[in-house]
Amino acid sequence: MLRRLVLQASTQRCSLFGASSSLSWCRRSSSSSSSQSPNSNFVEHLEDNEPASPTPPSAAISIDRSGLHNPPQHSHEPSSDCELVKHLKSIIKVRFSISSWLSFQFRGGPISVAEYMEEVLTNPKAGFYINRDVFGAEGDFITSPEVSQMFGEMVGVWAMCLWEQMGQPNNLNLVELGPGRGTLLADLLRGASKFRNFTDSLHIHMVECSPTLKKLQYRNLKCINKNDTDGDAEEHIISRLTGTSVSWHATLEQVPAGTPTIIIAHEFYDALPVHQFQRASRGWCEKMVDVAENSMFQFVLSKQPTPATLYLLKRFKWAENEEIGKLEQVEVCPKAMDLTQEIAKRIGSDGGGALIIDYGLNGIVSDSLQAIRKHGFVNILDNPGTADLSAYVDFAAIRHSAEEASDDVAVHGPMTQSQFLGALGINFRAEALMENCTDEQADSLRTGYWRLVGEGEAPFWEGPAEQAPLGMGTRYLAMAIVNKKQGVPIPFQ
Repeated sequence: MLRRLVLQASTQRCSLFGASSSLSWCRRSSSSSSSQSPNSNFVEHLEDNEPASPTPPSAAISIDRSGLHNPPQHSHEPSSDCELVKHLKSIIKVRFSISSWLSFQFRGGPISVAEYMEEVLTNPKAGFYINRDVFGAEGDFITSPEVSQMFGEMVGVWAMCLWEQMGQPNNLNLVELGPGRGTLLADLLRGASKFRNFTDSLHIHMVECSPTLKKLQYRNLKCINKNDTDGDAEEHIISRLTGTSVSWHATLEQVPAGTPTIIIAHEFYDALPVHQFQRASRGWCEKMVDVAENSMFQFVLSKQPTPATLYLLKRFKWAENEEIGKLEQVEVCPKAMDLTQEIAKRIGSDGGGALIIDYGLNGIVSDSLQAIRKHGFVNILDNPGTADLSAYVDFAAIRHSAEEASDDVAVHGPMTQSQFLGALGINFRAEALMENCTDEQADSLRTGYWRLVGEGEAPFWEGPAEQAPLGMGTRYLAMAIVNKKQGVPIPFQ
């Protein structure tokens, strides 16, 4: 029944403001485009007379430096470096070796952009996401769930429709990757609270690494421990919004398998670390982060092929030669490829689906990495740990990764966020909410609606031009990965 109503809504779309619903606003709102030009901190670390690159390495390598002892270098000069900056410099400068009979040496040196990005965002002590609330007007950027309750409600409609297509299983894992404040799931549960068969089937799993955000999620989902009265009893967390069980995990791998699963990844992929490659005189070279003579961070190029070259070659295998020939820089995200394969395998074996919403392109991404602090762009290498780093999502790579991982899944989309939300009925939801609200609430609803589905500046805005709401309906894309047995999900038909 719910699926039928959504199909009707998608064929009867109307506009609240008489304007097409599309966008040119990135979640980190700014009038400037993504950084498609070389960074001013870049220094080419190659010479034309160097020998050609050897054959790329035959296996991916992951180096865990967390166990190394890196004593700070003694200096009589005063230093204002924060702990994260000191940590990054120690990684780059470290010199470590094992006796020659083991034939192993590790000499440190420049680190990849991906490793820099990962440390900056998720370092256990000083990472950007770890010890602070970075969302909302008082934070560094605003995400769709923080814009309007309607976003979480529409994602809930999608999840319920997919649950119906799955045959309404009595047990369903609802997983969100990187839940932020928990706003999306809170709005989803409130909107779905009258559909008891659906909410009673749920077990919510939050994949989160930040202790600070876990506390916010616990509060916003109105969680309690049902066994709180007995100190010896195993913890059993539920959300008072619907009585649904809630669990937290550091990784998707820790979420129990064997149960039908719906996974939501909203603005999660864009924060996964990317490797950047630049075309040089001797071929494609990875861009690295080094420490210059003035102790500032700078970009350099690798002298030899790096482990991430394997993923670059894999990405090129999925692209046309004509597309590759036009590129001077390329970004690849191994963690996105690996995560997608993990998702596809789980959905293929357990049933269910995944919804991925993020800003990005349906093709190879060039030079999109950006840093946002207090809603404005800053230099990527400036004061690491104080700004959010994110990059465009390569939706084509997600598609290929999923299809390569499992023959039992189908990938649908991407479509724009405006098309996705419009087909699910956000127009009708906005009109229904406006029927019983104050003038102030109505203004808030119009602004939120426009930011979710609009394009450019809102035509109804009468305030200062610099404060005009900007739409993000076309920059953001939606893609679904589902088990083939369930058919094509709403609204990708």
